[in-house]
Amino acid sequence: MPPIDPSRRAVLAGMSGAIAATALARGARATPITATGSREVHVLVVDGLRVDEVTPDQMPWLSALDSSGVRYQNADAISIAETLPNHTAMMTGVRPARSGVPANSIYDRAEQRIRTIDRPADLAVPTILERLPAERGIATASVLSKDYLHGLFHGRASVQWDPAPLIPLTEHAPDQATMDALLRIHAEHSPRFTFTNLGDVDRVGHIDLTGTGLRLARAAAVRNTDMQVQRFIDHLHRTGRWDRSIVIITADHSMDWSAPLSLISMQVPFMLDPVLRDNVRIADNGGASLWYWTGDPGQRGDAIERMRRIASPHPGIESLRDPGELGLGDRAGDVVALCHAGWRFTDPTVLSNPIPGNHGHAVTTPIPMIVAGGEPRLRRGSTVTEPVSTMDIAPTVAGLFGLAAPAGGWDGSTLPGLLLD
Repeated sequence: MPPIDPSRRAVLAGMSGAIAATALARGARATPITATGSREVHVLVVDGLRVDEVTPDQMPWLSALDSSGVRYQNADAISIAETLPNHTAMMTGVRPARSGVPANSIYDRAEQRIRTIDRPADLAVPTILERLPAERGIATASVLSKDYLHGLFHGRASVQWDPAPLIPLTEHAPDQATMDALLRIHAEHSPRFTFTNLGDVDRVGHIDLTGTGLRLARAAAVRNTDMQVQRFIDHLHRTGRWDRSIVIITADHSMDWSAPLSLISMQVPFMLDPVLRDNVRIADNGGASLWYWTGDPGQRGDAIERMRRIASPHPGIESLRDPGELGLGDRAGDVVALCHAGWRFTDPTVLSNPIPGNHGHAVTTPIPMIVAGGEPRLRRGSTVTEPVSTMDIAPTVAGLFGLAAPAGGWDGSTLPGLLLD
């Protein structure tokens, strides 16, 4: 779910009229990967892409890569299935409890306000974007279409692009401009590792009122993004770099659409409780909602029980989770609420989130993950059924370049079945 304040949500609406298991790290898979001197690795994130959209009709170029490379059949976003935590997982390989990025929007206890996690200081651990240049002398580049995503990763890569032009309200650069920037940076600076976010599919998906059925605008965005991916593949071929490249194409989350009245708003029910009144803050993340007790610390246990008791019967709520069991850390508050498919959270009022497309909840964790390229050791036409997640990308990239694990080790693992023995 993009971090959109209530007034922005209303304007956007007018413009177009098994989480816990995934979230916690699996035991590290010690898949040895040998680094080579000229290898290039490129991560392309099609923001919000669904698995069922990677078809020959909708995405012919990506489908061709899917059949010729390595396809991870059971790939998932980590919880919470939002842009910022999953891009962070891709570049750090650790849980949100360690990275400091559990969701797009949080209640900042120090500042006493709901805000987006969009500052470089919000990221509490190093990423491979700065570690590769510092420890291996390998140039990196970040080409991130969303303004708040660029803000979080600002200053970490050897070369970074300031997204432009930014579309008003969505605050992202179109995929055409983003790919133009990636091609230019790769041609001029020759980074051996690039990290790119293509945001059109997600931004259009949020406001596509035909999303519950036709998804007309969404389909057009998916097809256009497919052509942008092909531009990069053509560039690698044209410049003679395909034969030494590995390209990881994935998403940070999927997308779900809800009907106008399939909404969950908890601000008023909490205000009606004498203990919770004026002592709970809600960070709305579309398919997930984070609840923070701000009253007397001595009453925290009772307050959590009250929140759970009031919310449990509410239609549309799939589960109420402890942030610790999801590996989210203290910044995720005291209770994490997840909705059923076809529902959405909207706080502080029922009018705060009128847009139909949302994510963060369980149905939006399955994502496509495809690895292609001309690198001689890369497997061809292979399907891997072992579960993987966005948190496994950083350990994989690190292994491909001979970069050691960070202090405290990886929470993710190297992608299995990637290279020939």
